[in-house]
Amino acid sequence: MSMPFPILGSRNAKSVLVSGGTGFVGRFIVEGLLAAGYRVMVAGRHRPEAGFFSGHVDFAELDLDRDAGYERLFEGIGHFVHAAFDHLPGKYRGGEGEDAQGFRRRNLAATAKLFEAARNAGIGRAVFLSSRAVYGTQPPGATLYETTEPHPDTLYGEVKLGAEKVLLDLTSGNFTPAVLRVTGVYGSAGLGHRHKWAPLFADYLAGRAIEPRAGTEVHGQDVAGATRLMLEGASDKIAGEIFNVSDILVDRRDVLALVQRETGSANTLPQAADAGSLNVMDATKLRALGWRSGGKKLLDRTVAELVAEITR
Repeated sequence: MSMPFPILGSRNAKSVLVSGGTGFVGRFIVEGLLAAGYRVMVAGRHRPEAGFFSGHVDFAELDLDRDAGYERLFEGIGHFVHAAFDHLPGKYRGGEGEDAQGFRRRNLAATAKLFEAARNAGIGRAVFLSSRAVYGTQPPGATLYETTEPHPDTLYGEVKLGAEKVLLDLTSGNFTPAVLRVTGVYGSAGLGHRHKWAPLFADYLAGRAIEPRAGTEVHGQDVAGATRLMLEGASDKIAGEIFNVSDILVDRRDVLALVQRETGSANTLPQAADAGSLNVMDATKLRALGWRSGGKKLLDRTVAELVAEITR
């Protein structure tokens, strides 16, 4: 394990511990912090491989199945971003498999102890990466606001909602926690990993039938931008608050039309999905803090980059 940042008379306000920093979303957060001049310590089960990040990061082992000794993680650290989540590979919803009790223990009980350790260690700001899954079942077509009553319909959503409450209940004058409810995230998966649309692209290019589907999406770099706002924004606007993080409604047909354009494929595109019954997340509250997202322009550029990765 790498040594924690040294304490030079006071806590380093430009240092951040990111749990789950090697995960798909966590990597974007780490890269955003590095670009902004933060010193980053990544906490997880496995040390990142050489070259995974664009700059130097320290590493600390974190095992969510061993819910003790977390205080050591926060020595010399200024802020905490909790993006770690223990689940079956490739699954969030349904990620508990046959072990619902263990899933709760690792992702709720251990998370609660992490947040308590962070507060007790004098951490300034704590950010929890939650999910739109907390909203669960809602009336068809209803817009999702932070004030919408959650009705999680998966264990994943229940656990995320429970962790939100644990963190927000710890809000105090010296501890500024915030929750980001994040929708589907897209973007490059990084060195040696496949992005989430890779199977979809492969199916389309192979001429296989594709079911219509649409959903809300946000680029990973925009999630990183939202995270920085939680660390740098006015504390009275952030402390104990929940923010939706969502950018655009994306239809599979539109994504694959971009793939078709980039590859010249003549394969048939899927039908457009019926988006009228979808629950779109409203991000007005986050935008009021100055958050700006990439929109369709960033989606177009990213799909072109992802296609280039597989056609080189």
